[in-house]
Amino acid sequence: MLNKKDKNTGWKNKLHEIIYEADTPLGKWFDIVLIIIILFSVLLIMLESVKSIDAKYHQTLLTPEWVVTIFFTVEYIARIICIRKPARYIFSFYGIIDFLSTIPLYLSYILAGSQVLLAVRAFRLLRVFRILKLVQFLGEASQLKSALKASRAKITVFLFAVLILSVMLGTLMYIVEGDEAGFTSIPTSIYWTIVTLTTVGYGDIAPITPQGQLIATIIMLLGYGIIAVPTGIVTVEFGKRSKNKNGEENIEHFVHVNTQACPACSKEGHRDDASHCYNCGSLLNE
Repeated sequence: MLNKKDKNTGWKNKLHEIIYEADTPLGKWFDIVLIIIILFSVLLIMLESVKSIDAKYHQTLLTPEWVVTIFFTVEYIARIICIRKPARYIFSFYGIIDFLSTIPLYLSYILAGSQVLLAVRAFRLLRVFRILKLVQFLGEASQLKSALKASRAKITVFLFAVLILSVMLGTLMYIVEGDEAGFTSIPTSIYWTIVTLTTVGYGDIAPITPQGQLIATIIMLLGYGIIAVPTGIVTVEFGKRSKNKNGEENIEHFVHVNTQACPACSKEGHRDDASHCYNCGSLLNE
């Protein structure tokens, strides 16, 4: 017979399997239902932000919002209960998002307007990666992260050079155009230069003199070249990390991983042949 401790461990393991994992039928269904509820909640918040709809249907929208909030509250408590080290989940990215998506409606009775923070629930849709098993692409994501980190010095220098160029060209446009064309100050002229250089072009300010239009043309052409530079820097670094020391393709990211979550720290992305958590070393299957 199972003793009381074994029974408690048994239902907690089952609950953990349903809530934290998507490889099992129940776990997959739970995540699908969770995402549907999140989408429904985000839709409610969007409707509440429309003043005409909120004025007419405020109470109608508030009732299902409370139902969703209670559901998320129970889910958050369940996630804490079924994990051996609750602090690991509570202070993790998903743990913080889950908490922030639950408390605003309660706080709305203390702090007016805080319910708008419920829009943070949209971040919970990141859990769709588990259902679609996109966690298998963590290798590529890790390479991209490393490439961005290795490129930060070059990109910082590049952005600093662009900022200096924007200040110089903005000052020149202020001298050439002046107040009549909307270049009322150097900061305003720099704003226009950055908008033009990034090819956004709001159109709120435009040069009217031939000299100003010539400078604007040069800035626009520079913009096309400048946009490509950061992409090239990151691409080169990404290419370096996709090859090993012998110049051959790195095949580490072809290792199959699953959505199994560690029952101790809730980390995901374990290899199929792993028996222990790569993060805390706890046994995955007990």
